[in-house]
Amino acid sequence: QVLVVESGGDSVNTGDSLRLTCVVSGLTFSAFERDVIAWFRQAPGKDREFVSAISPGTGRTGAGASAKDRFSISSDNSKYMVVLEMNNLKPEDTAMYYCAAGFTSGWWSEEKAFGHWGQGTQVTVLL
Repeated sequence: QVLVVESGGDSVNTGDSLRLTCVVSGLTFSAFERDVIAWFRQAPGKDREFVSAISPGTGRTGAGASAKDRFSISSDNSKYMVVLEMNNLKPEDTAMYYCAAGFTSGWWSEEKAFGHWGQGTQVTVLL
């Protein structure tokens, strides 16, 4: 059974930084490397939005408009972990952040492309 667990969410001030981690268990090492791990976020009353994704085996990354310039994604394959570094946070970054694994097909930015989701970690950015 694949389990996705996020952590690192917090309440911070505008301009602060946060480091979110996503650990995926239940995959073999080669399966983890072949997978695509993504971050999405959902603010109250809004649709879930693609943030960023990485292919652990190749290091290739992708980012949505919200993540460009301020967020970066990386993986520590030995720990089955993906890290989302968020800098210069703004109140509009306030959301529940979800990690997704189990990429099947399609675009990395599509929710339906992922089969395994975590419970989310809350990020709140205060004015």
